[in-house]
Amino acid sequence: MIRMLAAGLAFIGRHGTTALAVSIFIGLALPALSAYLRPYLEIAVFGLLTLAFLRVDHNAIRTRLKRPALLIAALVWMMLGVPLLTYLLLTHTGLSQLGPDVALALFISTAAPPVLAAPAFIYLLGLDGTLSLALSVAAMIVTPLTVPFVGGLMLGDALPLSVGGLALKLSILLAGAFVIAMVLKRIFGRERLARSGDHISGLNVIVLLIFAIAAMDGVAANFLSQPLFMLAITTFTFALALTQIFLSLVLFAPATREDAYAIAHTCGTRNMGLMVAAFGGVLPEFTWLWFAVGQFPIYLLPMFLKPFVRVFCRLNADSVTQRT
Repeated sequence: MIRMLAAGLAFIGRHGTTALAVSIFIGLALPALSAYLRPYLEIAVFGLLTLAFLRVDHNAIRTRLKRPALLIAALVWMMLGVPLLTYLLLTHTGLSQLGPDVALALFISTAAPPVLAAPAFIYLLGLDGTLSLALSVAAMIVTPLTVPFVGGLMLGDALPLSVGGLALKLSILLAGAFVIAMVLKRIFGRERLARSGDHISGLNVIVLLIFAIAAMDGVAANFLSQPLFMLAITTFTFALALTQIFLSLVLFAPATREDAYAIAHTCGTRNMGLMVAAFGGVLPEFTWLWFAVGQFPIYLLPMFLKPFVRVFCRLNADSVTQRT
């Protein structure tokens, strides 16, 4: 039985990208399941954080830290530059008049660190994911500092938690997941965990399935009752993700094309789930719907952008296949 479970996890891990894309549509097709799993979304986020820290490649991070200028610049841009630009957009274009729910939606989709699967998406596109990995880890480390600062600036009294409360909740989530991952590494050993990469990937996919299905709670009903409104929100989430990717590509054009795109794609895929977990899973309806449909660009853009990446980074089909 144990061998069968291990083989099943390994199989899921090897076919994870397909399963993740399908999971969103499972949530849409089974709204009762989404409603049932929604209370477990915070637990799923914590599980994903733990698995991410468990799989961190310290050697890859050390390699990138030998030349830290690009990493630091990308970190500052992602965690401060983009959200501060969003704040200026809110205050100088009249978007703030749309209400705090809209501001909160923009906040969680521009101030959050990248999704934990960002390096995997970069590898999927045929690129070197080590810069994305180092950037993702660095972003998670500074999140308890940058996110409350930006939240207080962008939302003020409309922030669902106090600035201090948000910093504390994020710190508990990140530090708790890190400590558990270190304990597991000590118990099982780094070499054994390295040999179990497919099994950990499979477990990661299962937790991501739970997360993605839970995130779809209420989405199908709203698509049926107000389809144009939901299509508009979905379009804007794609537009925001692509805008972050485009601006990052322009800003980091002096770097190599692979590094520029790795930074850009990492910046465009924000871990809104972490923000939702920090708020205890309680969000205004509009912000929740934004968060839910915001999973579409995260999971679908790697597939849509692969032809562009092949041309932009001058990759051929063979190199993409070898790297993925």
